Amino acid sequence: MKLGILALDYDGTIAEDGLLHPDVRRAIDDVRGRGIAVILVTGRILSDLRRVAGDLRSFDAVVAENGAVLAFPESGHALVLGHAPPPAFLDELTRRGVLTDVGACVVEADAVQAPEVLAAVRDLELPLALVFNRSRLMVLPQGISKATGFREALRALRLSEHNAIAIGDAENDHALLEACERGVAVGWGSAALKAAADEVLEGAGPPAVAGYLRHAAARERLGPPRVARRRLTLGQTADGQPVALAVQGRNVLIAGDPRSGKSWVAGLLCEQLILQRYCVCVIDPEGDYQPLQTLPGVVTLGGEDPPPRPREIARALRHPDVSVVIDLSKIRHDEKRDFVVALLPLLATLRRRTGLPHRIVVDEAHYFLHAPQVRSLLDLDLGGYTLVTYRAAQLHRDVLAASEAIILTRVSDPHEVQTLRELAGREGAAEAWTDTLRSLSIQEAVLFPSTEEARGRLLRFRLNPRLTPHVRHRQKYLDVPVAERDAFVFALDGTPTGQCARTLKEFARIVSEAAPAVLDGHLRRSDMSRWIADVFGDYPLASRLQSLEDLYRLHQALDIQDAIVQLIEERYALGDGVA
Repeated sequence: MKLGILALDYDGTIAEDGLLHPDVRRAIDDVRGRGIAVILVTGRILSDLRRVAGDLRSFDAVVAENGAVLAFPESGHALVLGHAPPPAFLDELTRRGVLTDVGACVVEADAVQAPEVLAAVRDLELPLALVFNRSRLMVLPQGISKATGFREALRALRLSEHNAIAIGDAENDHALLEACERGVAVGWGSAALKAAADEVLEGAGPPAVAGYLRHAAARERLGPPRVARRRLTLGQTADGQPVALAVQGRNVLIAGDPRSGKSWVAGLLCEQLILQRYCVCVIDPEGDYQPLQTLPGVVTLGGEDPPPRPREIARALRHPDVSVVIDLSKIRHDEKRDFVVALLPLLATLRRRTGLPHRIVVDEAHYFLHAPQVRSLLDLDLGGYTLVTYRAAQLHRDVLAASEAIILTRVSDPHEVQTLRELAGREGAAEAWTDTLRSLSIQEAVLFPSTEEARGRLLRFRLNPRLTPHVRHRQKYLDVPVAERDAFVFALDGTPTGQCARTLKEFARIVSEAAPAVLDGHLRRSDMSRWIADVFGDYPLASRLQSLEDLYRLHQALDIQDAIVQLIEERYALGDGVA
């Protein structure tokens, strides 16, 4: 993760006796000079904060009243995010002898008055919530918290919580720390907050925070948190235990045979990242990831259109809530290679400068990441890559060494198995590895032993279902040709007719027009179902087609050509048919 935002609590964190510590103010100036935004997030009433903290222009934004008020000190603009306390509620508190301070939304009181305040809320049936902050009690509209106000500030500044560190000390900071990619509790603060935080900042007061700010700003990449709160769910083991992967900044490698489920795994991870509001950029050489565009904030570039220009990609990735799929399926292989080799350094530069995209996915990675110049293409030290390949052995050794989490689908190639065993340092486990990796079904995968969550073993599990449909059954291969060597060659009595199919549309069209004598031999030998299974990996379609072939051999399928075309149309939704 690249640090782009610091979210700071005020009292007890960067202020002593209500005053902003001068060393913290200097540290804030230092980190803002590095291009890092600093947002103050406090329970204080804004007018009171201005009185005790002085000039607030040290901050890019101020979230006051525990999330109910948002202010931008440089412009002087302020926005109330909640509603004012009902007059009847204030009158009732006065009647009960509760002394209060009232802001635009918040009502503050001494925490010992909580029973009286709660009784007033209940008696008046008001949609208000009580929030404790050490010795103080805050009453706010329901749904208001430091996290909601902070997210509104980020939206205005076009920044992402996934580039943010939050630092706090008390009960009302839980939501803020949880909202940010890294939540830090000060060591002199709430025990409950320290237990929930990703990291605990030891020390004695604001000077320790000042040192932390400078150190965090100087680091290129944050190390793993003490507790990984954000995880991506992969599936379940045979005994029902969930398998999940910590997401923060790791390089992930997904490897396995062709048509073994690699893109399913990658898509499963992408779906969850996108729904957790990460900005994802997918380099999609074969058109496997188009269904992701059904998720919020996902745009597809390329595909039927020409490949996007660098400026177009950079413009799309300026928005932290936008993810991009770059579909290169319609261009030649050499054009794909040249495009990706030019694109990867641009993405690395963008991420160093802006923190976006949070994750870069490269499918068919062996085509692009095998040469010695791989370090000039990838910023492996910053992390956040997901690489997908059926030829892990062809990846440059620096790429393999930088893979902190490895997920394997079925692997049957002995050379690939040997490479993976060597990477894991498991020279003596040849037979067990070979048996396990070859036996994985299309719905299974394993975590590599060096992946922390695998705990030193090949952890086998069944994959979870996807939210978006898998493209192999929707669009892939309808128009995108397979390799010439994989084409279906139509023949009569063993002699090619001159017609061959490299896409499903071509196959369906030729079948619909072919002379019965041409189809006869293919149907009797089950050539068609075998081709669908071997080339496309669509075993359900192959099975249904084999049933038609069986019926044909039994002379029970009267209109075999229409039956085959209809089967393919139903499976792949050819739309306008095969004409």
